[in-house]
Amino acid sequence: MTYDPGNVFARILAGEAKCHSVYEDARALAIMDVMPRADGHALVLPKAQAADFLSLPGEALPGVFAATQQVAKAVKEAFAADGVLVRVHNGSAAGQVIFHMHVHVIPCHEGRQMKPPGHAFADDSALAEHARLIRQALARQAAG
Repeated sequence: MTYDPGNVFARILAGEAKCHSVYEDARALAIMDVMPRADGHALVLPKAQAADFLSLPGEALPGVFAATQQVAKAVKEAFAADGVLVRVHNGSAAGQVIFHMHVHVIPCHEGRQMKPPGHAFADDSALAEHARLIRQALARQAAG
């Protein structure tokens, strides 16, 4: 699979497309998923150009997964989740739609099913509020 530098996540990383960001460091950017499977569904994007997990440079792994862990803890806290699903799709046969490696971080609640993939775009104001809640949880983690 060839990396397309014009994909939407590459455009977000370049500041050319809008997103609701929740976390950023030298190696990763975390944003809200615009078609969330649950309230608080975030995506962690490596800044390295890689179509999928299998093509992500090994030196990028520690930074991406450290960011993923921080975001997952914040998502769990912000949405009072019983658990957090952390998932990476690799290739279209595995459900990958955008070919820039990304990690899904989805809060899960007992007895509540996730929405189906690609069901509908979320309301922009709801995404902004969810991003705010996650940023607040990240700030509490950093302070505590």
